[in-house]
Amino acid sequence: MKRKMKKAIKKIYNGDLFKEFFDNEKATGLILIACTIVSLIMANSIFASQYIYTWHAKFFGESLEYWINDGLMTIFFLLIGLELKREINNGELSNIKDALLPIFAAIGGMAIPAGLYLLFNYGTLSQAGAGIPMATDIAFALGILSLLGNRVPLSLKIFLTALAVIDDLGAILVIAIFYTKTIVWLNLFIAVGVFAALLVLNRMKVRSLTIYLLGGIVMWWFMLHSGIHATITGVLLAFTIPFCDGEQDSIFSKLERALHKPVGFFILPLFALANTAIIVSSDIGETLAQHYSIGIALGLIVGKPLGISLFSLLAVKLGVCKLPADLNWKTISSVGFLGGIGFTMSIFITLLAFDDQTIINNAKFVILLSSLVAGVLGFLFLKITLKETAVENINR
Repeated sequence: MKRKMKKAIKKIYNGDLFKEFFDNEKATGLILIACTIVSLIMANSIFASQYIYTWHAKFFGESLEYWINDGLMTIFFLLIGLELKREINNGELSNIKDALLPIFAAIGGMAIPAGLYLLFNYGTLSQAGAGIPMATDIAFALGILSLLGNRVPLSLKIFLTALAVIDDLGAILVIAIFYTKTIVWLNLFIAVGVFAALLVLNRMKVRSLTIYLLGGIVMWWFMLHSGIHATITGVLLAFTIPFCDGEQDSIFSKLERALHKPVGFFILPLFALANTAIIVSSDIGETLAQHYSIGIALGLIVGKPLGISLFSLLAVKLGVCKLPADLNWKTISSVGFLGGIGFTMSIFITLLAFDDQTIINNAKFVILLSSLVAGVLGFLFLKITLKETAVENINR
């Protein structure tokens, strides 16, 4: 009886948390769209020089843009890490059979876009950008999905959410492995030592959030000066914080809930404003003709839906998982286009992949344009397929 009661409480808790997560991401996606539009307008207006200067103004020896990308975005990665840990411990990724479909989809959604990018850029100076079309922006993708209203099956929301979370993990691994240039080993060892100490505190059942956060700050500082991108600290810190299954008053749950609004309504909008101050070239045709532009566009618009669909089909055909009863292959293919909305992580990887400011500017523009195309196509295809599915269900 107690076991059944606990299971029921967990189900209610997880359902409420997922609804809160989905609603928050929906609002964040819409705010990001507004911030991007404002930033593009400002960067191409008579106020362009003042607007761009604002983000490059120096604070404590570094630009405001630097502190946003290397400091505040660590908190974003902390939230990503918490969401990933929750999914692994008590969510869609906790049951390996249920998790296999979005895992396969995410792998395909990373491998095919990267492959298409390298097809046009391998052996060139721009081949470092292969990670750009690999990531899915969860806020934008769920924001577009939310525009379709109640006709969207819960299983599709969960599929896209799990896919995007796994994509983020993939992007984090790509950043850690491929975008680290020079390593200061002493600082790295100290950061790893702090991480290990926090894991020991976890095993000792220490439940003071203050201790973990202070340890996280120390770990961030040494990681920042190690050569490995400091935002990785956010994910590492998330995995040290004790997870109490189904307990809403645990420090894990409190921190996760506390971070949603600051990240969604302050940090990500700031990131959007600072990183989409793009001066649109008068010769757009030349920008789009660059090898890296073709690779990014094909990766996001073609590679994402193709990879997600093919690898999902492969997983089902191999018998390792099943397609949810209320979904079909048209729906999976359509939602695959939403996976092509790169934005946050794609722009973030662009900043790490390239040094040339012109290439960075052009790549950001192509990311925005490609994400817009992928989002519109995903919305239109989903609208058609969901309507067809609804008609078919009525006829039955």
